[in-house]
Amino acid sequence: MLQRARTLKRKLEALHADETTIHRQQRARLAHLQQLHDIPSLADVKYDEWSRVRLDRLLVDYMLRMGYVESARLLAREKGIEELVDIEAFETCRRIEESLRQGRTGEALAWCADNKQALKKTDSNLEIELRLQQYIELVRTGENPKLIEATLHARKYLAAQQDTEFTMRAAGLLVFPPGTAAEPYRSFYSADRWESLASLFLETHHSLLSIPSTPLLHIALSAGLSALKTPSCHSAFASSSSNASSSVTSVCPICSTELNELARNVPYVHHTKSHVENDPVVLPNGRIYGREKLMAINVKLGTPEGKVRDPTDMSQLYDLTQVKKVFIS
Repeated sequence: MLQRARTLKRKLEALHADETTIHRQQRARLAHLQQLHDIPSLADVKYDEWSRVRLDRLLVDYMLRMGYVESARLLAREKGIEELVDIEAFETCRRIEESLRQGRTGEALAWCADNKQALKKTDSNLEIELRLQQYIELVRTGENPKLIEATLHARKYLAAQQDTEFTMRAAGLLVFPPGTAAEPYRSFYSADRWESLASLFLETHHSLLSIPSTPLLHIALSAGLSALKTPSCHSAFASSSSNASSSVTSVCPICSTELNELARNVPYVHHTKSHVENDPVVLPNGRIYGREKLMAINVKLGTPEGKVRDPTDMSQLYDLTQVKKVFIS
């Protein structure tokens, strides 16, 4: 009885320590959000400071996802944002993911046992897939003692499944040897299943902890590129530092050498307000420009008199009479 009480005490102490850590992190993250709420304007210097902290968070999150755990830990410690990032969660995830790629199921099954109730609520099939892989490895040997062990393993962990087709396929492994070309047994024996299990674990882990599947840095970068991107950024005559055909100079970030190609396949942002220049005119292709600026650019491009080109699409040459004035209603 005394030993059981001591064991219970150790478990409660561990749970209390975990709970204390979670509460400390939540307080730090709420304080971080409150700082943003208290900033009166985006022009305030405090917003620049808050944005730098956010950028540090995004960089740490990206490094953790890419496997640079120690570098992420050092950056978080240097910037004082250890409570704002999930280093331990990503470290555990990475360790288990790598163990699966190396052909080990023990750590992943231990994680499933620790999160059994949560996985049950989400109807996750991670544990059953891991048990199936253990069964496959036992059958793969072809040795009688291992085949008997595989049968007992299947009765204990796989027979309870309501999906009878799944159970029958698992049983069929006892008949088909590892070198078979018959499906789905060929796929069951394939080494690629370990990679699939690692991907399934990663998906399950992130879903359980409400961690976005896409790096936060990618999301922020994509949103920023969409907000700044315009059709002229990828014109043959766009004002880019990497474009020798450029006829004007620009400080547009999307036109820069570093971001131009990266933004090429990013969608344009939806604008609720339009900003047009004075005396707007529309070309036959539907693009709208200020008349004075359009004429000035065509002079620089050497467009024949009485003709006009779209600065963002030099393949078409239009008559000046086709240019129509636009009236904003």
